[in-house]
Amino acid sequence: MLNLIKEVYQNYFEIASAVGAATIIIIAYFLDKAFFLQACAMCILTRYVFGLVMISSLTTYFFKNKFGYMLIVTSSAMGIFVTSKQIYIQNLALEELSQLSGCGMPFHTMIDYFGIVEAVTRTLRGGPSCAEDGMRFIFNFAEWGLIFFLIYLIASANKLIKA
Repeated sequence: MLNLIKEVYQNYFEIASAVGAATIIIIAYFLDKAFFLQACAMCILTRYVFGLVMISSLTTYFFKNKFGYMLIVTSSAMGIFVTSKQIYIQNLALEELSQLSGCGMPFHTMIDYFGIVEAVTRTLRGGPSCAEDGMRFIFNFAEWGLIFFLIYLIASANKLIKA
């Protein structure tokens, strides 16, 4: 098993990370549909960052240069920031949580009304809907996202150093 992981990391890292990120997006979407979950704005933003990791990985696969690995590192760092913020919000006390008013409407609606920059800013301020755990499988979506973004960051930084 370790030989397989080493082989994939050395020869197919970019494709594996793109497929992994796409799989996470698809699983999140189907879990929302299957369990009638309503993803909060920060969860949607996390999915977009996974999409950014996927696009960065595909770019790196086709061009095989240090800039591509920097894209993966940067998008992974963005994902770590977003998921860490959501985990922080999920652990706030009720009185602190009631003072947040950043994402009171769906992410796409905020984009329609305020534009992409303001929508992201409001989403990152957080809100009570971002504090819901939703479905759990050992960890919630934000915690799993943080784990995957950390793996992407460490693996792509290592590839960047070796490139």
